[in-house]
Amino acid sequence: MKPTLFVLAAGMGSRYGGLKQLDGLGPNGETIMDYSIFDAIRAGFGKLVFVIRKSFENDFREKIVSKYENHIPVEVVFQELDDLPAGFKCPEGRQKPWGTNHAVLMGKTAIHEPFAVINSDDFYGRDSFAVLGKELTKMGEKKNEYCMVGYRVGNTLSESGSVARGVCETNTEGFLTGVVERTAIERIDGDIQFTDENGQKVVLEENVPVSMNMWGFTPDYFEHSEEYFKFFLKENIDKPKCEFFIPLLVNDLITKGIATVKVLDTTAKWFGVTYAADRQGVVDKIQALIDAGEYPSKIF
Repeated sequence: MKPTLFVLAAGMGSRYGGLKQLDGLGPNGETIMDYSIFDAIRAGFGKLVFVIRKSFENDFREKIVSKYENHIPVEVVFQELDDLPAGFKCPEGRQKPWGTNHAVLMGKTAIHEPFAVINSDDFYGRDSFAVLGKELTKMGEKKNEYCMVGYRVGNTLSESGSVARGVCETNTEGFLTGVVERTAIERIDGDIQFTDENGQKVVLEENVPVSMNMWGFTPDYFEHSEEYFKFFLKENIDKPKCEFFIPLLVNDLITKGIATVKVLDTTAKWFGVTYAADRQGVVDKIQALIDAGEYPSKIF
């Protein structure tokens, strides 16, 4: 059973000009997302699903979906503020989306096989898709046994400033025991560090795994998402900035012993346009990968 690649793209807008997700960074105008999809196809993924907003469906199909249709089956699903369980109504005036796990929940009708979840604007690297694709292919009909790609924190830093990362805690068997979002991680005087909630400097080892929102799930994850989303809404529906993030549910499932999440190591180096100053560096890194034979000069 070939896994599906589920791309979180609802954050895109209808004005494509200034969006980093669609910035042409490759030699023929390729976007970061193009490289992710190319990597997924050669890693054995069999279907592509995008989650977007209904408001820009026509543009998205014309400019994005059409590019991949001759290479892999493609479906589109929608994330909207008013797509809530029975008994709940979106508060008037809310503009912020309900979060990444709400976006994942929108894939329930389109995905019936093991699937990967990725952001549309992160360059994940060939090895990460190979590692994740191999693991998902083995999942078959399993339930409550998930995985995530744990990037080595030293491979995920920006040269232009600090970054926020989900720092992972694992047990001796390599399974996730918790994800804690840490902001302002950066390399200072050779050390990778951040300041914790007590104002104390914490130094991270180079290979500490961090989450870059690259997850592997089986379809039963949708059922857990539906149930937890109801709980989330009861507690937070009137809080305009609260979001239903993937780690929120994952932490709940592993803490209660309902599910396990295997942390997959990768040698891949993440990069992305966190800051405007990052752009040329990303262009140069992509070109270096092409020169090294990792990618053809034209991928689609």
